[in-house]
Amino acid sequence: GEWQWSVCVPTSGDCGLGTREGTRTGAECKQTMKTQRCKIPCNWKKQFGAECKYQFQAWGECDLNTALKTRTGSLKRALHNADCQKTVTISKPCGKLTKPKPQAESKKKKKEGKKQEKMLD
Repeated sequence: GEWQWSVCVPTSGDCGLGTREGTRTGAECKQTMKTQRCKIPCNWKKQFGAECKYQFQAWGECDLNTALKTRTGSLKRALHNADCQKTVTISKPCGKLTKPKPQAESKKKKKEGKKQEKMLD
């Protein structure tokens, strides 16, 4: 029969070099199990595992409200009949999140409150 492959399992940690196991059934098969080396990327792509390969577009503009920029990827190929999402979206931090002024004022008030408490002691 056809080889059925497990997902890539890293040797240590959650990325890097690892192995996947293959199994097949059938009376005519000399070999019913084998192991194959594989590699999970150690960057942001590791969340997609070693089986799903995507073609990513350029990063979008930085969203000043969330301080994130996003990009989408479309599935280029799925290795070993893996169940991969057709499209994925990832985001990463960008720019500096501009803090609204009211928050800064409330922090100052808290500090003043603490000073007053110390005077009362």
